[in-house]
Amino acid sequence: MSRIGRAPIAVPAGVTVDIQPGLVRVKGPKGQLERKVNPDLQIKLENGTLTVARPDDEKEHRAQHGLTRTLIANMVTGVTTGFSKYLEMSGVGYRAQLQGQKLVLQVGYSHPVEIEPPNGITFVVESPTRFAVQGIDKELVGQTAANIREVRPPEPYKGKGIRYQGEVVRRKAGKAGKAGGKKK
Repeated sequence: MSRIGRAPIAVPAGVTVDIQPGLVRVKGPKGQLERKVNPDLQIKLENGTLTVARPDDEKEHRAQHGLTRTLIANMVTGVTTGFSKYLEMSGVGYRAQLQGQKLVLQVGYSHPVEIEPPNGITFVVESPTRFAVQGIDKELVGQTAANIREVRPPEPYKGKGIRYQGEVVRRKAGKAGKAGGKKK
């Protein structure tokens, strides 16, 4: 059996879980999330813990078991604490600012890039070169952060661009004349 799929999910106080065949709704202090799940899997709520069980060892059920448990655990975490993804920019003149709800990026183009947040997502600008994407849906937070990074991904020669916090960009040496002396 799946070690991840067998692990119980602790449901904290203040979180309600509504389980219907093929649908799970989780409501908490930060909001409400719902997700369609495989109706063959048995999801049970007993004594403040959720468990996911599969009916048999069919390949499809094995594949869905751990995934469904993780998705439900992320929903519970999202409605209680939320998720955030931090990004940082490096480059001369690169900066981020908020205009209302919109994130406005200056990343070396002739025009500023404006990004509208999807429903359930907020942007927080900590400094002109650091900002965060926050929300309760882990998948949406990650996808929004990836879309922002795609505006100007980090390049390998000078390292300029938008990157995730802590992301290591492999650097290239550049031209032979700059890297190690004169060419003969």
